[in-house]
Amino acid sequence: MTHPYVPSVVRLVAAASLLSLASAGTLAQSEIQGGATATGSAVPKAIAVPQGKLNAASADSANFLHSNMNYAQTRYYPAAQINTKNVGKLRPAFQFQTEVLESMETAPIVIDGIMYITTSYNHVYALDATTGKEFWHYKHKMGPVTTYCCGPNNRGVAILNDRVYMGTLDAKLVSLDAKTGKLLWSTQIADPEEGYSETMAPVAVNGKILIGTNGGEYGIRGFVKAYDANDGKLLWTFHTIPEKGHEGVWAVNDATNRNMLRDIAGEKAQLAKQGGDFYKTLGGGVWMAPAVDLESNTAFFVVGNPSPDLYGKERPGDNLYTDSIVAVDLNSGAYKWHYQYVAHDVWDLDAVSPVILTEAAGKDGKMRKVAIHGGKTGHVYVHDRATGELIRFSEAMVPQENMWVLPTKDGARMLPGANGGVEWSPMAINPKHRLVYAANLHQPMTYHVEESKYPGGKLWLGGAFKTIPSEKQWGRLSAVNLDTGKVAWKFDTEQPLIGGVLATAGDLVFNGEGNGLFRAFDAKTGKKLWEYQCGAGVNAPAVSYTVGGKQYVAVAAGGNTQLDFKRGNSVIVFALP
Repeated sequence: MTHPYVPSVVRLVAAASLLSLASAGTLAQSEIQGGATATGSAVPKAIAVPQGKLNAASADSANFLHSNMNYAQTRYYPAAQINTKNVGKLRPAFQFQTEVLESMETAPIVIDGIMYITTSYNHVYALDATTGKEFWHYKHKMGPVTTYCCGPNNRGVAILNDRVYMGTLDAKLVSLDAKTGKLLWSTQIADPEEGYSETMAPVAVNGKILIGTNGGEYGIRGFVKAYDANDGKLLWTFHTIPEKGHEGVWAVNDATNRNMLRDIAGEKAQLAKQGGDFYKTLGGGVWMAPAVDLESNTAFFVVGNPSPDLYGKERPGDNLYTDSIVAVDLNSGAYKWHYQYVAHDVWDLDAVSPVILTEAAGKDGKMRKVAIHGGKTGHVYVHDRATGELIRFSEAMVPQENMWVLPTKDGARMLPGANGGVEWSPMAINPKHRLVYAANLHQPMTYHVEESKYPGGKLWLGGAFKTIPSEKQWGRLSAVNLDTGKVAWKFDTEQPLIGGVLATAGDLVFNGEGNGLFRAFDAKTGKKLWEYQCGAGVNAPAVSYTVGGKQYVAVAAGGNTQLDFKRGNSVIVFALP
């Protein structure tokens, strides 16, 4: 259904409810025989992705083993056969069409010439990565309830040894045989009737599968969980909303030191009146894959908005750890540090674009290991990886106006609006040029607040954010210097950008647009070098890989529900003649 306060171009929320909810827990093989199975034939080779291969993904020019290339999530592919001199000759090698005509946000995984892609509604395909020949096709059998925000998307699988792993709209984690597509186990992560769902690509590391949750618009309590890769048993949970201390430090300013116009005295009085047990419905979903630092044994992720989105009276305090970057111990899930960008967020400016681990100059000019995040505020934030200290934030990549005006009954205009800045779109870096590339959108909005009590697993916005028909919406691909925060170059697009970025050692940056255009840019200058019309919105992050000495670039063209871009059902793969 489309919420009456929210235009479909801003948020579209779908829900389906049947008679009963599937029981929680890991399902035995005997219990899943009647569920979905793979059709087609087995992959004609052994599939083996040991931990050591995943660890070395940054230097692996043959494969694309993580949804964001490597554990550091740099999305920097280290091959240069396709480069600035010859990219103009890039042509489609093949196009694979799925049977699902709906938004596509998948990042393909490629191992030894075999590609794994996902679609909306949790289909998985195994393909020949050079021809598009289909081997097997798995269709997930949805449980009796699905409740999800922003489209029925899936952003890809994780792979470890001979298995692939996927999160589902009905809040399950499933394990499939990578050779045959056979369902090996299924674990219920959370209760979809309470608003939980899964669209993120999981992360496989050291025998664990890491996965967060959607649902910040439904009054869930967010988390990241680790499951045993062999049997699906829960190993640990980190709740993004602490039971105690979620009121925080009563921050007056945001991360850029601007006053957020909070009524701190009023919030404290409200907290004393209602107590602190609202932590169970305070939101804080984790939309995108965590980054992993194997040396320090740390997982890094960002946390989404509080619930309800706009009506802050229901949730006095800073609402930790919403709108934050968080670091936890990989083995136990124990808290290490956090940094909150926007306290007591009433603008839906949640942190969603995945963390990148890299190096950047500190305030003293010396290189430091850092964790970076591209915000819906329009800033790139650079943190010390060990402590969380904010070293710098970039220049604003998109216009900012009336920050931080409070929502009103009649509507208050504020930019960059509830979609960003950098929405969920993954960024990419080029370490040689010291640049990070971010897909931004400019979508002017008005914020409307309305008193709203917890509705029990249903949409809970506490008002609405509405686009302004008279104001133009557009996108901007920005390159930001990691060491200074200065914007090095920018390329403006007709439509808001959502989908993600790929950078390569060929000095190229790839990015797609909702009108179907998929483009390559000079990584140093931002000059457009090539484009191709894909026929549907290119709102997924591209990947690259090499098979038989030939480099390929692949991207999904399926459009986007959230911004209502043209739907499709294709993955298009490009190569040089």
